[in-house]
Amino acid sequence: MLKQVLGCSPLLLLGAWMQQPAPNPAQGLAPATAIPADAAQMVNPVKPSAESLAHAKKMYGYDCALCHGASGKGDGEMVHDLKLSMKDWSNPAALKDRTDGELFYTISHGMGQMPAEGGRAKPDEIWNMVVLVRSFSKP
Repeated sequence: MLKQVLGCSPLLLLGAWMQQPAPNPAQGLAPATAIPADAAQMVNPVKPSAESLAHAKKMYGYDCALCHGASGKGDGEMVHDLKLSMKDWSNPAALKDRTDGELFYTISHGMGQMPAEGGRAKPDEIWNMVVLVRSFSKP
């Protein structure tokens, strides 16, 4: 239906959006590059349930898997086209030095070419996404 409404593939739209030039730093619109210390110290307040993790997995499939891959290996369909270098979250070393607060901030605010989810997702949904991302490296 989206294709009928917009007249083209949603993947093409995503690719076109991500190919847009970066905002001008002089205008104060540069993408986030550093995580504030207070954000890095945040602790995940949610107790994930099977239902909340299923919802996080569904959101991930819609919004994240195109780049990060279905299982977090960084092998999504758009990686090659956009010339992205992605971490393999199935490798425990990839996130061992990242706090839950840092992951929450990154998902909420975006980083580099990654768009922010904070305007579209509730905080509890983002915290559940943090749990989901961490689960990719567990056997």
